[in-house]
Amino acid sequence: MLQVGINGYGTIGKRVADAVAAQPDMAVCGVAKASPDFGAEGAVRRDYPLYAALEDRLPSFREAGFDPAGTSKELIEESDIVVDATPGGIGAENLTRYKAADTPAILQGKEDDALVETSFNARSNFEKAVDADYVRVVSCNTTGISRLVTPLEEAYGVEKVRATLVRRGGDPDQTGRGPINDILPDPVTVPSHHGPDVRTILPDLEIDTMGLKVPATLMHMHSLNIELSEEPDTDEVCELLEGESRIFVVDGDMAIDGTGKLREYARDYGRPRGDLWENCVWGDSINVEGSELYMFQAIHQESDVIPENVDAIRAMTGLASREESMALTDEALGIGLPEPRGRSKIASPAP
Repeated sequence: MLQVGINGYGTIGKRVADAVAAQPDMAVCGVAKASPDFGAEGAVRRDYPLYAALEDRLPSFREAGFDPAGTSKELIEESDIVVDATPGGIGAENLTRYKAADTPAILQGKEDDALVETSFNARSNFEKAVDADYVRVVSCNTTGISRLVTPLEEAYGVEKVRATLVRRGGDPDQTGRGPINDILPDPVTVPSHHGPDVRTILPDLEIDTMGLKVPATLMHMHSLNIELSEEPDTDEVCELLEGESRIFVVDGDMAIDGTGKLREYARDYGRPRGDLWENCVWGDSINVEGSELYMFQAIHQESDVIPENVDAIRAMTGLASREESMALTDEALGIGLPEPRGRSKIASPAP
């Protein structure tokens, strides 16, 4: 049983820990936190060994009634592999500690691609992470675009991607984030950083991206125009995307007209924390005109990278092939929302 340490137990770290604990071939060695807040209480309730991020934080944990198993230094030494889910920039600092301990590690998307041997998306470039020691799981938006573009490239070829990303101002618990009542070009320069980040996964892809930030917390929204090498019809593209386990094509009859209802659907479906690990593509938005494909997709920024972290662990440690790992992860987490209730209900657009 592979022993996985989780360094950082916030939005991503706690979800990665739960996902690792659900796998049949790995276990949570422990989780490290910087402060003894409600997250520490959640870790203890889940029976995860709790570690303080730094030596000088140990007294505050003990004063709060916790009994830490040690510090992140001990966690790193005791783990077969570490998933670093610390805030952006801290992972880069921690990398020297992982290397000193000779412990493989996974960084998250806010860290620089140059720090690691490869950036990672399970559907797109699993094999590049095989036997690697240091890997970066790309950001939620890059994950979502890579998952979508890869099957389209395999089936039809992709000439160019144009994406406008409407991004949430902050996660639900990020009380200091914004904007509160504004719409911000973010960044105001074009293209945004998202296109170059996608090319860390798909280096030959022609992609331009623009970003906006809005006063919302639920999800990101992508408006996509993809120029294909072939001219499939709309129904063909719908069927192709429905065949991808980590893409949920939202049927029009479900009356899900926004990200709020998507999250409500996830909660009603029994998803932990209301998580949506899948890209959520509105079926009615899928439209092919000649070789030009258009669609809207929503990305749950708190959760879509979680299965990728699990698959990266298997790639780096040689536990399974891409197909085997994705199937194991999907089954363990329950990835794959119900298929739409009939392809005929998403009509092709009138010529």
